[in-house]
Amino acid sequence: MLLGVPAARAQALPETVNWRYDEDWSGLRDRAQRPGAPWWLPAKYVPLDAAGRVTLTTGIDARVRYEGFTGNEWGSGAAPDDGYLWLRALPYADLHVGSLRAFVQPIAGYARGVRPISGPVDRTGVDLLQGFADLRLSLGSATLTVRGGRELVALGSERLVGARWGPNIPQAFDGLRAILDAGATRVQLLRLRPVQIGPGDFDDRTSTTKRLSGAYATTRLPIGSGDLYYLDAINRAAHFDQGSGREHRQSFGLRLFGAAGGLRWNWEAMVQRGRFAGAPIRAWSVASETGYRFAHAPLTPLVRLRANVVSGDRDPADRVLQTFDPLYPKGKYFGELSPLGPYNIVNLHPGVTFTLGHGVDLGLAAVRYWRESRGDGLYGVPGNLIRSGKGSRSRDIGEQAEVLIEWQANRALSFSASASLFRAGRFLRETGPARPIHMAAFETAYRF
Repeated sequence: MLLGVPAARAQALPETVNWRYDEDWSGLRDRAQRPGAPWWLPAKYVPLDAAGRVTLTTGIDARVRYEGFTGNEWGSGAAPDDGYLWLRALPYADLHVGSLRAFVQPIAGYARGVRPISGPVDRTGVDLLQGFADLRLSLGSATLTVRGGRELVALGSERLVGARWGPNIPQAFDGLRAILDAGATRVQLLRLRPVQIGPGDFDDRTSTTKRLSGAYATTRLPIGSGDLYYLDAINRAAHFDQGSGREHRQSFGLRLFGAAGGLRWNWEAMVQRGRFAGAPIRAWSVASETGYRFAHAPLTPLVRLRANVVSGDRDPADRVLQTFDPLYPKGKYFGELSPLGPYNIVNLHPGVTFTLGHGVDLGLAAVRYWRESRGDGLYGVPGNLIRSGKGSRSRDIGEQAEVLIEWQANRALSFSASASLFRAGRFLRETGPARPIHMAAFETAYRF
């Protein structure tokens, strides 16, 4: 497996993405297989007729990941000292027949050792992760793709709609998408329902309580690029520190991102309106990531600062809800250890990544967390309430440190190891158990 790197790079293969269907391997159409190329390269573009109108691409994602904890959920969980193994395999087949396409990706996802019981992010057995058909139409210089079925959806930075790739079971959606590409501009219209994960084989179902629709536009700007979007989400059984009820929420967002020289940026502002349990929603969030690559320094360090402010509810006794809802965010939101989700939070997250050579990167990061509002509690990434805000007036949540080492052995094979520590702050000490969280993780992944 280690022999194919030079030939693979020479052929300028497309970038691999987690959802796989956006990879275009048609560049292999007129290229002969070179000596020393990866063994799997012929599987990426298989012509099935003489004219080349019918083609097939196949591949797989396979991962084994171990996570071990002491003091998980600061000692308040049912099994705070725990270690488990995640196993998943995601083969796929992508068939093109002229302007028609069918994409199928099953999943085999299992967990070993999760206590007290594994949940939807841990296991699903054997099921359909993605399965859709689409039609691509030419509209002058633009193209329109109309797609229906089940798919992973990742919008922008995945702060509101993501593939949830870090945990064992990704988040898929059932429904329709229309994608218009015109030059440097892409506009997406979507009407989706999340897939509800079952623990057994072939028991994943379309949610009957949640729905997501909206529009998402991306275009090139004089400097960098920008996203402008509107998302309309319904959850008939939402839960916050203020209470429970039906949630109908509209999210309006603007994102600016790009790179120039060593500088890179990714800034996003979001406003939410709507109704929760018959009362108004008034929520907002500002998220940023700014980095600089010192290309001529030893180990070419990439220094970055992430900063987030996410609104929380001011007063659980009033009728207005100010808690921001990230809807379907990416997994591992704040790092390998992410005990908190982007609800009612202010954080500063500096970090640096060093390039050690031979495909090895070393990352160091620290995170400091505060509550945005004293009237609201703490939530996990899925939106579950971890601690009510009613037992303390302190904003201080705690601090986290993390080290991550990754080795991209070749294009297909990668390894990673991480160690994380979260030390509880005053709010956690005043509202329940406040043990430090220690986490170690090891991962091996193979993808082609």
